[in-house]
Amino acid sequence: MTTLEPITTPPPVGRRPVRVAFVIDRLSRAGTESQLLALIRELDRDRVQPSLVLLDGTDTESRALEPNCPVLRLGVTRLASRNALAAAKALAREWSSRQPDVVQAYFLDSAYFAAGVARWCRVPRVVRVRNNLGYWLTRRHRLLGRAVRPLIDATLTNTAAGRGQLEREGERAVVIGNGVDLDRFRNVRPVDVTRPVVRVGCVANLRPVKNIAGLMRAARVVSDRFPRVVFEVAGDGEQRVELERLRDSLGLGDRFVLRGPVADVPAFLSRCELAVLPSHSEGMSNAVLEYLGAGRAVVATAVGATPDLLDGGRCGLLAPPGDEATLTGAVCRLLGDPGLATDLGASGRRRAEREYSRAAMVRRFEEFYAGLLLRSPMR
Repeated sequence: MTTLEPITTPPPVGRRPVRVAFVIDRLSRAGTESQLLALIRELDRDRVQPSLVLLDGTDTESRALEPNCPVLRLGVTRLASRNALAAAKALAREWSSRQPDVVQAYFLDSAYFAAGVARWCRVPRVVRVRNNLGYWLTRRHRLLGRAVRPLIDATLTNTAAGRGQLEREGERAVVIGNGVDLDRFRNVRPVDVTRPVVRVGCVANLRPVKNIAGLMRAARVVSDRFPRVVFEVAGDGEQRVELERLRDSLGLGDRFVLRGPVADVPAFLSRCELAVLPSHSEGMSNAVLEYLGAGRAVVATAVGATPDLLDGGRCGLLAPPGDEATLTGAVCRLLGDPGLATDLGASGRRRAEREYSRAAMVRRFEEFYAGLLLRSPMR
């Protein structure tokens, strides 16, 4: 890889907006992608001028960003291909023309691809984002990560646990937490577990790490004790067929509903009294943030930033990951104690308003970009 002469002074940005080029593999309705879309939409254009690069270019979510955010779709599905080389040249032409001050890359392929092109184009600062603890990284990815590390000025993560993991791997890490759009949840009704039908909701993709199978087994026990309860999951994914078979084998029937993709999460949560997330691993969970924003009574596993989001149990009940008995007991406790469920829901909403608004998140990013350009490179 070509070694470029390091830049030792910040670029002459002056009073113009900081130009930030965001790079991501593709856009979907998943957590990281939705946070990026929200960030781009809400950045103050007097402070930050965004552009977006989609590595594989197959999305339906970015159209609404234009023309306030130029979008370049590269069509790269494999990094080791002629198409990728042609796309790198096209991106180099784009950045040589547009001259971003910061390139911010999400996900592994985008980081590998964008970091080298950014340095070739002499982009002053290169940032990547890793909002998980890397439990799934292969040896190949770890080697590639070490190779690209000298090209990166900072790695952003959204949790203190993520920062600790990155620092143990030799990264220079900065924490910027996620935010939730509280206006979307303004009309969500208060929690009431005395209703004729009590719904327990979960917003999650159907993947093993989300542990929906564990939630189903807990639901079997809960539904025997509380005949008015129905569990509903908003999300889809690779495990759907497997989970449908498990639901049938447990005899849950319409007591456990797999809703599939749900576009209106506030409406979904408004129908629920409790909200559960039984994941084996999380960074800063967007689902838990939405639960707090909706003022739901929360039961979640103590992974990633979730204990902090729930203020150590003052805004929801926590269970160790994989501990189905404790998870089941927590759901039963809230169903049997209407006052506690109401109080936890109200406390969660207040915490979201104080600590996790979308506006506060956007301001933190704007301040980060301004400060980044005032410092010498970290390499």
